[in-house]
Amino acid sequence: MDTLQKLKRHLRRGKVYRRSDLERWSSSVDRHLKQLLNNGTLQKMSQGVYYYPKETVFGAAPPDESALVRSFLKDDEFLITSPNAYNALEVGTTQLYNKRVVYNHKRHGEFDLGGRKFFFHMKPRFPKKVTPEFLLVDLINNLDTLAEDKMAVLSRAKERAAKLDPVKLKRIVYTYGGSRAKKVFLPIVEDQHA
Repeated sequence: MDTLQKLKRHLRRGKVYRRSDLERWSSSVDRHLKQLLNNGTLQKMSQGVYYYPKETVFGAAPPDESALVRSFLKDDEFLITSPNAYNALEVGTTQLYNKRVVYNHKRHGEFDLGGRKFFFHMKPRFPKKVTPEFLLVDLINNLDTLAEDKMAVLSRAKERAAKLDPVKLKRIVYTYGGSRAKKVFLPIVEDQHA
């Protein structure tokens, strides 16, 4: 068995690999990468990031975005969200955005990963998963970036805040809220607590 075949034996369909991941199985990683890209075994997602496509009845499936971001960052500390998630809050946001936002500790900027644009924002803190309370605070933190009527959204966001768990919302506001979110929500949660 030649060295390229030995390397290929370690690859798993549906997985995303960094060049450095492949170095342990190949002494000629750049040559082997070129061969694997040329014969269609791997697809290049971004500089140094490659995907071994999982085959489905519809053809090659795109990589899971979490796996793609994890490999790109070399880290598990991130949260992927989108302004589209605000629509679930029912506060008047109805636009659909072709935008994936990645809160993380390492990168800032716009990156193309496998033909998809990701907007990386370095934040000191973010939750492990998206909750309604976090979404509401994140919405107000990012209100100026939205296409909707800001005053109408702000008014409905205050109404929505009054229906959420005040203890959870207060904790989220203090942990993740910017100055506008604190100004908007703290009077509401303090009134509910009084």
